[in-house]
Amino acid sequence: MEDKQELRDIAYTERALSLASQGIGLVSPNPLVGCVIVANNEIVGEGFYTYDGVTHAEVIALDAAGAKARGATAYVSLEPHSHYGKTPPCTEALIDAGIARVVCPMEDPNPLVSGKGFDELRKVGIEVVTGVCQQQAAALNNKFSCWHKKGRPFVHVKLAASLDGRISLSSSVSTYLSSDEARNRVQELRHEYDAILVGGTTVAVDDPSLTDRSGLPRRRPLVRVILDGHLATPLSSRVVQTAKDVPTIIFTAASGDAVRELEERGVVVIHDEQGGHDLSFVLSELKKREIQSVLVEGGSAVAGSFRDAGLIDKLSIIFAPLVIGGEAAPTAFSGAGAAAMSDALKLSSVSVSLLGRDIEVTGYPESLDAF
Repeated sequence: MEDKQELRDIAYTERALSLASQGIGLVSPNPLVGCVIVANNEIVGEGFYTYDGVTHAEVIALDAAGAKARGATAYVSLEPHSHYGKTPPCTEALIDAGIARVVCPMEDPNPLVSGKGFDELRKVGIEVVTGVCQQQAAALNNKFSCWHKKGRPFVHVKLAASLDGRISLSSSVSTYLSSDEARNRVQELRHEYDAILVGGTTVAVDDPSLTDRSGLPRRRPLVRVILDGHLATPLSSRVVQTAKDVPTIIFTAASGDAVRELEERGVVVIHDEQGGHDLSFVLSELKKREIQSVLVEGGSAVAGSFRDAGLIDKLSIIFAPLVIGGEAAPTAFSGAGAAAMSDALKLSSVSVSLLGRDIEVTGYPESLDAF
């Protein structure tokens, strides 16, 4: 049975994680961090980090706690950094404030920090407790972890499908499957990501705006990324017409007048001999632009190519209670697919939730290292 201290550690760590989540949309390409200072089982200071605010969560919480921080416990959602960057080390601030104990779920995946912050605290006699709420903390900062551990943006594939796995009536017909509640959920997801990615066929057929309409604050606009090998994106499309206001990138093998016309309208065109099929190249180009995370919204060929390349870090499918049927209706994933059941994409940590009449299923590939 868990003792009272363990239960308190869990509760205050969960509070630190909740505070950290308030930085969603405001911290990339940095991590989400929250901090709670507790003295005599009372919260005396708390804070969370935002990129433009610069000041780190620990310092904000310590400033709020003042003299009450001496002898207190600091609950931090991610390992405090021990190096000089834009700000002095957070470990230094914790030590100077007289913190006696630090509870933190996980190491910082950034090699400049990883383990060094905990070492600095332990050297001066501060008790360090790790591993509390580790799974929740890892999920919260999975984008930041992927950025440092894999050297590329985190990829979340999100699709809407019928119960029989069809994403539209046919490849040339715009089809809306999801309920209002599901569409609201999609906006929430978009808010979490730095970029949204689709194929040129999706743009040509659906003419989507591909924007974050959650109404929640974000530091940088959502970047629209289109894989369009033969440059079929119409000049009249919403993404082109608004490219001077909303960052828009097209990967294509095409050249000449069509490229120039797009660039004149504000589209960033990146020449790719494989027309967006070399996904490692696409992700590396996005990383150069400090895009930490990508929400892939389709279509079938794009989703299939990410599956075949083993580049899916998270998968969500929102199922509508419909059966479309027919051979012409495209399935959620095309591409080469699995040659054997052992090659199928298997998910772990699966969650299921109701969105009005729709069902969202989300999970993480078993084959990928845990973040």
